[in-house]
Amino acid sequence: MAEKAASKVNAWNIGFTKENNPDGLIQRTLIIFKPDAVQRGIVGEILSRFERVGLKIVATKMVNPDKDKYYHHYEGISKMISRRGQQAFDWTVNFMTSGPVIAMVLEGVEAIPVVRKMVGSTEPMAADMGTIRGDYAHVSFGYATARSEATANLIHASGNPEEAEQEVSFWFKPEEIQIYQTLSEKFTR
Repeated sequence: MAEKAASKVNAWNIGFTKENNPDGLIQRTLIIFKPDAVQRGIVGEILSRFERVGLKIVATKMVNPDKDKYYHHYEGISKMISRRGQQAFDWTVNFMTSGPVIAMVLEGVEAIPVVRKMVGSTEPMAADMGTIRGDYAHVSFGYATARSEATANLIHASGNPEEAEQEVSFWFKPEEIQIYQTLSEKFTR
């Protein structure tokens, strides 16, 4: 990651240098609080979990993206249609456009796998208790499919470093990323 900072600065790598992130283990990842999390009023409760483990918020915005934005996010970046099919993609986009979402960039040591572990399985019913989806949702893929709708699973989290780089840079401009130090970084970095 530090090498990429020298070639092209974007929201993923701005502020990272070979000196402050020599091994690339300080990462940024995108999370999106989906319409169900926003409308249930549990964003703050979920967000506090990320902060408690030492992840730092470096960008945030509440938005109501259109279908074109979600097409690029779900198909352009993560190839959802080829992985899960057109129907699942359509249900997901319809769900995501049903209300505002909160997009956020978190930063920390190996932030991508840490966030994925905390979020839990994509299918809430299969998510372990103690994960965000396991504690706040319980819908199964079968239940959602029987109703021709997306599985309400509260939050999106980047799946891997390549996806995180593309997603962070797609949702945020470099100037929207805040570079600062928290007091807890002494203990979490």
